[in-house]
Amino acid sequence: MVRTRNAILPDVEQIHAIIRAYSGNGMLLPRTLAELRENVRDFVVAEEDGKIVGCGALHLYGMHLAEIRSIAVTPSTKGLGAGRKLVEALLQEAGRHEVTCVCLFTRIPEFFAHMGFSLAKRDDLPDKIYKDCVHCPAFNACDEIAMYRGEIPKHSGVRDLQIPKPLVKLTV
Repeated sequence: MVRTRNAILPDVEQIHAIIRAYSGNGMLLPRTLAELRENVRDFVVAEEDGKIVGCGALHLYGMHLAEIRSIAVTPSTKGLGAGRKLVEALLQEAGRHEVTCVCLFTRIPEFFAHMGFSLAKRDDLPDKIYKDCVHCPAFNACDEIAMYRGEIPKHSGVRDLQIPKPLVKLTV
């Protein structure tokens, strides 16, 4: 039976191995061990018989938005409900923080549609775009589908960011 729990530092290498299996083919963004250690508190793991068989993370942008990211299960566990349990645990965590909208970017929208997520426009999620997407090499040719559950934010935390103005070199 698959169960979920909050990840702890000793889980990081197993989380890394699961994510690495999907980042080689572009299904997930690669994550370094250092990045996973720094963000382990964002992660939930799925376990079966004491072995980690899946992972997922919840990134908080504010009460208006959180993102489910790095959802992955081992190939031998696919179809056994581990992915669903991970998403449910992350939605419960978003609820605990009173987040009003949860978003994600995926190449398997059918899975998330069955869990109550709807299609979104990228422009509806500027927090995600300005934090992560602008740094992605596929930014202008992204094939991921934006989805959300809850209420699309009417405002964004992005407007509170201090976005530096480009330096202009004056020529004489």
